[in-house]
Amino acid sequence: MEYCYLTDPGKVRDHNEDSVTIVKNAHDEILMAVADGMGGHRGGEIASSIAINIIAQRFYEIDKMGDKESAIVFLQNVVSEANRAIYKYTEDHPESEGMGTTIVLALLTKEYLLFGNIGDSSGYVIKNNKIHKITTDHTLVNLLVKSGELTPEEAANHPRKNVLMRALGAIQEVEMDVFDITDEVEGIFLCSDGLTNMLSDDQINKVLNEEHSGEEKLEKLVIKCNNRGGTDNISIAYLNKGGKSL
Repeated sequence: MEYCYLTDPGKVRDHNEDSVTIVKNAHDEILMAVADGMGGHRGGEIASSIAINIIAQRFYEIDKMGDKESAIVFLQNVVSEANRAIYKYTEDHPESEGMGTTIVLALLTKEYLLFGNIGDSSGYVIKNNKIHKITTDHTLVNLLVKSGELTPEEAANHPRKNVLMRALGAIQEVEMDVFDITDEVEGIFLCSDGLTNMLSDDQINKVLNEEHSGEEKLEKLVIKCNNRGGTDNISIAYLNKGGKSL
């Protein structure tokens, strides 16, 4: 099993508001997470860092995840804790008002695979050498697509396509969507929208199927984003079973 992650500020932003991690425990259970922060006075990078640090720390504190139901409760609780911590930071630091972060995560054990997300960072499984999106973006345009007011094509270029309807730190309580993956998959791919706004699924697939190491593939994806302008921070977490099903 191969796994790695990479984050890059891009070509336009003067600092990186994303945070990303992959952590593994003694039972070979793996938690992957990507957070895309937002807010002035470097609030975005504080928010994303708070979320990732809390999630990773709580995972380290657990010896073994237990059954699927217990894991779902753990994920919901730890993300709620991160949300409250970000919200409190904003209360204690009024200059950071408006800061928050997305979160997308995947939890892999020998028995199950779970995804969770808040916001518009994306979680994919890899099947038949292609990425397949699991998570649903919590954005204004996605809401309008679901209601029939916009087509997917109109949403892709809508001027307000990055307006979030849900984020960590915005309100005191927030609900995370959780997805239970029962199909066999070959890998996991998480990313911030700094990647998906610049590259299509086909372009991502082409790089992931090249004969390179995981680190080299992620570096190439970042280079491609930056060659197209690199308008946002870019973060990716990647796990590959080496052609075998998870």
